[in-house]
Amino acid sequence: MRINNAGTTGQSRPAGTPPKLSIFSLAARDGNLTRLFVIMVAIFVVMSLARPDIFPTLSNFNSMSVQIPEIGILAIAIMLTMLTGGIDLSVTSTANLCGIVTAIILTALVPPTAAGPQVVFGIAVAVAVAITIGLACGLFNGYLISRVGITPILATLGTLTLYMGIAIAITKGTAMFAVPQFLWLGSGTIVGFVPVPLIIFAALALVFALILNRTAFGFRLYMMGTNATAARFSGINNARMLVQTYMLSGLLASIAGLIFLARSNSAKADYGSTYILQAILIAVLGGVNPSGGFGKIAGLVMALLSLQFLSSGLSMLLIRYSGSNFLKEFAWGALLIAVMVIDYYSNRRRDRALVEKT
Repeated sequence: MRINNAGTTGQSRPAGTPPKLSIFSLAARDGNLTRLFVIMVAIFVVMSLARPDIFPTLSNFNSMSVQIPEIGILAIAIMLTMLTGGIDLSVTSTANLCGIVTAIILTALVPPTAAGPQVVFGIAVAVAVAITIGLACGLFNGYLISRVGITPILATLGTLTLYMGIAIAITKGTAMFAVPQFLWLGSGTIVGFVPVPLIIFAALALVFALILNRTAFGFRLYMMGTNATAARFSGINNARMLVQTYMLSGLLASIAGLIFLARSNSAKADYGSTYILQAILIAVLGGVNPSGGFGKIAGLVMALLSLQFLSSGLSMLLIRYSGSNFLKEFAWGALLIAVMVIDYYSNRRRDRALVEKT
């Protein structure tokens, strides 16, 4: 059963012994995670051997760690909605709208020369409003899907345009800028070299891994995605679950929007227009079932790292030998197709083995 794969390992362990949560232990128990782990390591090794002078260096790792958080947070948002059997195409528009409103509030409340309590107050207000807007956008998406009955892909396609339109109306199509005191969120470091956005992404990945695997909400989410009818007859309020899930997606989008603003020092209605496709690619590559009911944060993280290694490595190789970078998207698509083909034949071989045993 998918619920068993998503929530437990199906293997007994001594009473009182907590299950292991490391990527290595998960990979050992899940064939898809094992393949993703092998692919991730293989890409890293190949790129390191191809460009040993640049790829496996601290400066390159720092560069990659700055690029990972934005798309990674959006990918988690996409994953949550895909677990229900739906999808949220509006995450980038929600993120941009939150970033724009944050920039406006910061400009009004935090002068460039301000310091101390005034800065703390202004940033706290701006962040609170951004998160509220993200939750409201997610609530509206969930309402359209759960109460009105619009198909998720159509509902969020509509709100993608709606939220972008609101952002354009607010800014008149121009960029909004943050204040210097806010930029630490996107470009600051901890311990001298660990980017703050990477820490935020790691914390969110851990929190949602625990939510999905250790809480009643996570169990209900997997169960509803596996069989919505069975979930309803077991007492789960599917409509409420959908609203809560899309609100979480909006919350994550608002956090991504804050990082957008802080890293680039600007917010625009069309910023990161390709991020939605990349987030979907990462979620599917990470083993999230588009029909719902199956997927792990560990798989998403490994897919994200694999694509980042591939992207950075190819950029270095192509610039060195051809001076261009036009094959990056081709490589992403090829990797996704290769993983899906491998998964298909692996699952078919497993099903055949089970039939033979019975």
